[in-house]
Amino acid sequence: MKNFLFALAMCLLPLQLLAQFNLSGRVTDSTTGNSLPGATILLENTSLGTTSGADGAFAFTNLAAGNYSLKVSFLGFEQKKVTINLQKNEQVQLALTPQTFKADEVVVLSTRADERTGTTYTNVTREAIEERNFGQDLPYLLENTPAVVVNSDAGAGVGYTGIRIRGSDISRINVTINGIPVNDSESHGVFFVNMPDFASSIEDIQVQRGVGTSTNGAGAFGASINIQTQRVRPEAYAETDHSYGSFDTWKNNLRFGTGLINGKFAFDGRLSRLKSDGYIDRAFSDLKSFYFSGGYYGDKTMLKFVTFSGKEKTYQAWDGVPEELLKTNRTYNGIGSYTDENGEEQFYENETDNYQQDHYQLHFAQDLLPRLNLGGALHFTRGRGYYEQYKENQKLSNYGLTPVTIGTETISRTDLIRQKWLDNYFYGATYALNYSTIGNKLNATVGGAWNKYDGDHYGEVIWARYASASEIGHRYYYNKAIKTDFNVFAKTNYQLTDKLGLFGDLQYRTINYKLNGVDDDNRNVTQQADFNFLNPKAGVTYSLSEKQLLYASYAIGNREPSRSDFTDHKRQGPEENVQPKHETLYNLETGYKLHGATTLLGHEASYSFDATYYYMDYNNQLVPTGELNDVGSPLRTNIKDSYRTGLELAGALNLNNVVEVSSNVAFSRNKIRNFTEMLYVYDGDYNVEDVLKTTLSETDIAFSPAIVSAHKLEVQPVKGLKAAVLYKTVGKQYLDNTSSDDRKIDAYQVMDLRLRYTIKPGFMKELEFALLVNNLLNKKYVANGYTWTELYSGDQNRYDYNYYYPQATRNFLFSVGMKF
Repeated sequence: MKNFLFALAMCLLPLQLLAQFNLSGRVTDSTTGNSLPGATILLENTSLGTTSGADGAFAFTNLAAGNYSLKVSFLGFEQKKVTINLQKNEQVQLALTPQTFKADEVVVLSTRADERTGTTYTNVTREAIEERNFGQDLPYLLENTPAVVVNSDAGAGVGYTGIRIRGSDISRINVTINGIPVNDSESHGVFFVNMPDFASSIEDIQVQRGVGTSTNGAGAFGASINIQTQRVRPEAYAETDHSYGSFDTWKNNLRFGTGLINGKFAFDGRLSRLKSDGYIDRAFSDLKSFYFSGGYYGDKTMLKFVTFSGKEKTYQAWDGVPEELLKTNRTYNGIGSYTDENGEEQFYENETDNYQQDHYQLHFAQDLLPRLNLGGALHFTRGRGYYEQYKENQKLSNYGLTPVTIGTETISRTDLIRQKWLDNYFYGATYALNYSTIGNKLNATVGGAWNKYDGDHYGEVIWARYASASEIGHRYYYNKAIKTDFNVFAKTNYQLTDKLGLFGDLQYRTINYKLNGVDDDNRNVTQQADFNFLNPKAGVTYSLSEKQLLYASYAIGNREPSRSDFTDHKRQGPEENVQPKHETLYNLETGYKLHGATTLLGHEASYSFDATYYYMDYNNQLVPTGELNDVGSPLRTNIKDSYRTGLELAGALNLNNVVEVSSNVAFSRNKIRNFTEMLYVYDGDYNVEDVLKTTLSETDIAFSPAIVSAHKLEVQPVKGLKAAVLYKTVGKQYLDNTSSDDRKIDAYQVMDLRLRYTIKPGFMKELEFALLVNNLLNKKYVANGYTWTELYSGDQNRYDYNYYYPQATRNFLFSVGMKF
């Protein structure tokens, strides 16, 4: 069944009935008469839409007789609507009037891909985001895009969540919001728990797979996620959503906006609260956030301020569940466990993560000439917080404390409570100068960014059973990191002929990283690293017809190691003293796109089909070893020679908004050539006595399933009521890089059910009731995990310890949404 919907969609695509009437035309510039390729043409109140070809032409075929409203839009031109009474084949000329610029588009234009860039991408609309937004974190809203796998520490999608695209985790996925980098400068990760309910303030998202186009921040080594916050809405509004579900999960928000005031000013805001007990024991989340924007929108100038903030408190669940407990106690959470005076297991109630992150963005856009505009932004992010731990039987010397003498007894160990703090600032500027010729034959952008990170890492003992000579808040380690990141890029699209287009993109990026001080294990981690990268990209597109497009691109990407790559070396063997190397990726993407409209079974229908082949060849790829450090982040090591290659297929069919079928499937090989497994042999005092090395010719990269698919069947039996079945499959994954079935995550399949009913009563614009049943078939599955191995001298046995993150069994979320 797992690929049934995909097969159905592909089989239905070629079916067509006899044509009734055709509606065709051409989109041009009213001032010059030149064609406008890539314009968007929609038939309002239907599911039909298309884009103009290289000569500006478009066509809708097999339309029933009747009145139709054509809406045409193109970047840099005024939107146009035309009403047509279709009683015969019609051909229309649509001349668009140039406008100065569309301010919101300028903000993200420089880093987004389109059909002329020869790259692989998926656009996720605001409507698609709203359909899935019941309060789960942003990765879950992207779960049905190609090659995506998501997971949740707490098991239910609220709190700490993860996403992998083509097997690459979030530390290898570049994320920007309005062109501003969001990835943490040191870990390269994005912690969506710090942005709760941010999806309620998003206009749209573009997911680029592979290296993608030049962007700001950490280099994209699996994908990039480009987020645009909500655009200006012309009319005032007030909206509110309220959700409740399993595990006492709540989501409440209030959204509001002034609309355009005097055609020049607009203000928008959101307040949100999310709460969940989580599926895993004690893995609760208490999350609060806000979003606010205010802007001036002149004829040639835009000035917009955006701020958003998130504050989270979550009970830690990053240790996972031991393999031996999966069948008997799959919600077990060992974090915070200690033994009381009676020898019984207890749990420290405040074993929590506490963090607040505030973002400030000031965007400016200026129309310099009719075809030239400048966009720029200043940004500032403030983050601070800690996680708290109860630790038993700790050496006082590890905390810079002297032993305690009581009478004749000398005490060198104690139970204690500690907090590990992050206190950081991230600030900088981005810019982009965009130029296009008349007729859009040439588009060019010069852009870049300068960003600086300043972060303190330190630990404090806030209580100890035997406190020695410590003071309140005794600080036992401190280190400081400074990172400066600069990049400049130039990219251009050139339409060589009506059918053939060329794309070029060149980025220069430089990084300086300084780390100074002592880490939590009393190691001096002072070091400095400098990197200079040149990242070229080139692509070609060819229009087979108005509905069909071929593309190919080749890109080289480089990226620096993360903080943990520098600090988490155990220094137990000679190889461990080598500083981690930067990675290089050589990425080939080729694809075919088809989209169009027809009449099917007597109804208007739109369809699309995408096919992508990719090859990603790595030099010195940093891959997860399967182990975690003491804060739950994966340990990684450089692998000299590895690759990912695969085929991604996606199809969709919409039958007059009554039936919609969509499906995507990703097949891949993710391999390491000549992998060497290194195992340490310990003596009785846990000192390294020997290192055993085993070389394997070719193995699978950890956490890289060979098949991932997502399918949706949605029907609208009556107006306003939509029912959807969502089906997700993920193939087997390995916890380390040895391809051993002793250390793996089993393949799984999950089905969700979604119901939405919308009415428009007289006293409000819209009232919606929605229900999401996750894991409808009540499958017991895990989506993430880790492993480590121990060997001891004189013992011939190998001890593997596997830990997993079970996902929730059948659960639900019910929501009520109101729009005024």
